[in-house]
Amino acid sequence: MAKKVKSDFSPARERIHEIIFEADTKAGKWFDIILMVIIVLSVITVMLESIDWFKVKYEAQLSVLEWFFTIFFTVEYALRLYCVHRPIKYATSFFGIIDLLATIPTYLELFLPNSHFLIVVRALRLMRVFRIFKLANFLKESQYIIDSLKASRQKIAVFLTFVFLMTIILGSVMYLVEGGFNEDFSSIPTSIYWAIVTLTTVGYGDITPSTPLGQFLASVVMILGYAVIAVPTGIVSAEMVKENNKKVIDLNTQVCSDCGEDHHRDDARFCRICGEELHVSLRNDNDALS
Repeated sequence: MAKKVKSDFSPARERIHEIIFEADTKAGKWFDIILMVIIVLSVITVMLESIDWFKVKYEAQLSVLEWFFTIFFTVEYALRLYCVHRPIKYATSFFGIIDLLATIPTYLELFLPNSHFLIVVRALRLMRVFRIFKLANFLKESQYIIDSLKASRQKIAVFLTFVFLMTIILGSVMYLVEGGFNEDFSSIPTSIYWAIVTLTTVGYGDITPSTPLGQFLASVVMILGYAVIAVPTGIVSAEMVKENNKKVIDLNTQVCSDCGEDHHRDDARFCRICGEELHVSLRNDNDALS
């Protein structure tokens, strides 16, 4: 079935959308690879610029590189807005906001000194690396994790509530035990901070009990810390086993140009969210050419 192109949406814009947003085609994969390389280089450039002697020695070169990366990301962001049916929806999406933040720091530098260091946010765009490796196994495994977290969210919420209440109780008790003998435990909030640090096995050591009873209570809290780590892991693992036993569907990287949904079955012809026709025919034509 041939793809029906909207009268107000040219084939050229559909083609740009396919290259930029999808990784099923050869051109799409190459675009993502080039994008990843430029993102890494831009982040490395910012890191090198933070080294004083390096910045003094190569200030001109670093400035040229930074403006090159900024212009590249600006053009890329503009093309992303141009090739989607609803630019506002994309601009307010997670990746849309990240893409915008990747471009504006250098421009802000013209008005706010040192704000260009905010471009390290570009590292978040490396999350797109998953688009390069959009093999079925990667998609299936990621879907297992997402479904497992969704299925266990109520249990995890109950557990976190229990931990929150436990830290309040333990902190209050420790304040009663240590408050009159140890200036570190100067208030209940400070004692609760100690309980959180100890219960999560972080153990900064900036606040420590000095009385025998306080040290005994601290030992109990440390042991309980292992349970804090084990319980949520067990909850999610149990849900992952359940999800693994369910029927697995084959997913691909086709991105709907209308709503931006990118989890579709291999045999899908229309978006599962909004019903927009997908770039199936274009993808198949490209595969045949490659």
